[in-house]
Amino acid sequence: MSGPFHAVVLAGDRGPDDPVARHAGVPSKALASVAGQPMLMRVLDALAASTAVAGVTLVGPEAAVLASCAPLAARVAGGELAWVAPAGSPSQSALRALAALPGDVPVLLTTSDHALLRASWVDQFCAAALESGKDAVVGLALHAAVQAAFPQSRRTALRFRGGAYCGCNLFAFLTPAGRRAPEFWQRVESERKRPQRIAAALGIGTLAAYALGRLTLEAGLDRLSRQVGASLGAVLLDDPQAAVDVDSVADFDLVQRLLADAD
Repeated sequence: MSGPFHAVVLAGDRGPDDPVARHAGVPSKALASVAGQPMLMRVLDALAASTAVAGVTLVGPEAAVLASCAPLAARVAGGELAWVAPAGSPSQSALRALAALPGDVPVLLTTSDHALLRASWVDQFCAAALESGKDAVVGLALHAAVQAAFPQSRRTALRFRGGAYCGCNLFAFLTPAGRRAPEFWQRVESERKRPQRIAAALGIGTLAAYALGRLTLEAGLDRLSRQVGASLGAVLLDDPQAAVDVDSVADFDLVQRLLADAD
């Protein structure tokens, strides 16, 4: 690993109560084995193979769970990656990791359930993020391409005028200002049971334009940039598999099939 980015991997979850963890018979979804290897280890291997990443901080799983996975514990003990305990929510966990990193270090954020992650996607995303000139960037894939590749898979679509997109669980915080994005995420996350406050945070006009199908992706990012106080951008990834993470047992089975076919 020799690139300019420090990667943060979010690996906190609901523990053994998570449906995927129950299905796989493991104490944490991050340790669910796909094609013979825990998902989290696959993510770490992809980051280790990326030319864009120079270091990794793992947020979660809990210390006892970490100790139960010998290969993971060995990497932490050997200094291959740093570990911090997860916070109460994904945004809080992200902020906890960011607080421990110098403000001028570009940060790549991903998740432990991105079991198909490839070094080539990381390199493509990070290079495009640096070239964007933005403070923070999100990775997206065209929803039509994802749907065509996986017609039986239910993937959340962000529908804008001119196209729909799926998230790829890849985020880049390129400047100190870019780190305001997870702070804004935390605000919205904390108000998830108060829709009126979420509307106020995002802006009624923005929500109305999105709901009516009048908002383009570019305009949406511009409006959100003003709310966050940082310039936000998006990078489109070519491979629809980049939009596949393991949110459900059905996703878990799909990833198993895709990796079996790849072998």
